[in-house]
Amino acid sequence: MSDQATSAADISLAADFTTPSQQDWEKEVLKVLNRKRPEGRELDIDQAYKRLTSTTVDGLTIKPLYTIEDGVEELGYPGVAPFVRGTTVRTGEMDAWEVAQLHENPDVTEARRDILNDLERGNTAAFVRVDPDAVRVEDLANVLDGVLLDLAPVYVTSRTQQLEAATKLAETFRAASVDAESIRGNLGVDPIGAAALAGTTADLSVVAKAAELADGLPGVTPLVVDSTIYHNAGAGDVHELAYAIAVGVEYVRALVEAGASVDDAFGSVIFRVSATTDQFATIARLRALRGLWSRVGEVLGVTESRRGAIQHAVTSLRVISRDDAYVNILRGTIATFAAAAGGAEIQTVLPFDTLAGLPTDMSRRVARNTQIVLAEESNIGRVNDPAGGSWFVESLTRQLSEKAWAIFQALDAEGFAAALADGTVKAQLDELNAARAKQLATRKIPLTGVSMFPNYTEAKLERKARPEAPELAGLQPVRDSQVFEDLRDRSDAARAAGNEPKVMLAALGARRDFGGREGFTSNLYHVGGIATVLAEGSSPEDYVRQLKDNDAKVVVLVSSAKVYADQGVAVAKALREAGAEEVLVAGQIKELGEGGADAVDGNVFDGMDVVELLTNTLNKLGA
Repeated sequence: MSDQATSAADISLAADFTTPSQQDWEKEVLKVLNRKRPEGRELDIDQAYKRLTSTTVDGLTIKPLYTIEDGVEELGYPGVAPFVRGTTVRTGEMDAWEVAQLHENPDVTEARRDILNDLERGNTAAFVRVDPDAVRVEDLANVLDGVLLDLAPVYVTSRTQQLEAATKLAETFRAASVDAESIRGNLGVDPIGAAALAGTTADLSVVAKAAELADGLPGVTPLVVDSTIYHNAGAGDVHELAYAIAVGVEYVRALVEAGASVDDAFGSVIFRVSATTDQFATIARLRALRGLWSRVGEVLGVTESRRGAIQHAVTSLRVISRDDAYVNILRGTIATFAAAAGGAEIQTVLPFDTLAGLPTDMSRRVARNTQIVLAEESNIGRVNDPAGGSWFVESLTRQLSEKAWAIFQALDAEGFAAALADGTVKAQLDELNAARAKQLATRKIPLTGVSMFPNYTEAKLERKARPEAPELAGLQPVRDSQVFEDLRDRSDAARAAGNEPKVMLAALGARRDFGGREGFTSNLYHVGGIATVLAEGSSPEDYVRQLKDNDAKVVVLVSSAKVYADQGVAVAKALREAGAEEVLVAGQIKELGEGGADAVDGNVFDGMDVVELLTNTLNKLGA
């Protein structure tokens, strides 16, 4: 090495740049926001902050800039109370969390093969759903045959047969020729969750029975608080968090009433939580749950070292889409990263073809490797609470904790099971779903491949069909993409019947004039599976001829404000006189100039209610 070699510590890559201040940032923000505003009507910095601040469906405030005042005075440490930064200390090994893929194939041979295949290729645990439409209770032991129960934890879940599944798993554990103290897992008993799905009253006597099943198996927890049930039914981050704490408290009380010590009762519960594509909200929610659960433990007198909340993060079913299914790989990756950074001890990634039927070997491999690559190649598993200290994440964690605690306290007065039975929970979820539906419809919550950048001509995935599931009368899953998939189904059905839904785009002027709005409008209608036909011309007669050639009923003018002012009204009137049932303009109606409001029926624009537009269009087209 040259004697002139310089160490990295001696190099300052930002040496030629001054350190920007908050005032510098505010100055640049005002430049951008006031660029096209008339003189005398410029925004001041307070108005700019207000404009750039948003509020989530849960009522969380998201600011454009965070400062040290948004952080925490004492950051704390992983592995110690209040456990916000994690229940354990990651030592740099690659087993920072358990990789537990979901298995629900009712074919015993295939299910056993899949479980062993996953364990041989990177899984470190097995997660099995036991239901009439998944692995049957009587087949559970055979499905787990060959699993080294002293090495691989087993977790079960059931929507309809929780106690039966727990009993069979406990029997399987006890029949294994290994030391009982080496067996780990969870029996999956969640009577309040089962009641939420079935629409019945929760039987809390099951809690004590589950604890008895785990007796003599110190590494096996009997109970799970499955908050994914409420998330998939519409709960946002705040309510999922509040419901999880509320259910957990009821289980601890039930165990204590049955004679368990508060420490043992607290240690009998794990939490199954959702991991979504809202990366920072997921990280903050997992951190907040640990902090709140530790606070509950403090109030109940739990030994400090035993107040940690073990979390099993599962990809949110609500964010999974049926259409453009391969985008689900990206969704799963973001959710996995968020759960890992948030400190989840166990993770399950749903395969990208989950909604198409039973996953294939390839899709399960992709789901499995999503975790493995992030852990072993991206080294996420080597870091303790990487988001800790971030002013943004600490602010989110605090907001989530405060809002969830307030909801929990309101529910705790009568108990969560009672709030579920009397419809309080359902009413809260309905309100959240309505608020989210508005943001989905206007694409304030965008869905890649579904409500944004759709490919409506794609071939749908074909997979082995799942068995018919038992009908449940309780909370129902509400997927974000469902409303758009229903629109696509209407268009596909009409197309199959020989009535292809289509809209003509009357492109005025040259490509430089209409290109941007033509692209926007095409994508807008493709969201609903409606084809678009581009029509170009130099006179109103050209567009009338193409209207008749294409047998079009709905037309949208696409161009720039300048061209609209010159040609828009004349073309719109000609099209209406020629028989167009609806003529719209892309952009603002006022761009058409005088007479524009009478010449068109409305407009399409960014931020409009896309669901309403597409529904009305399909109705007009007879789809």
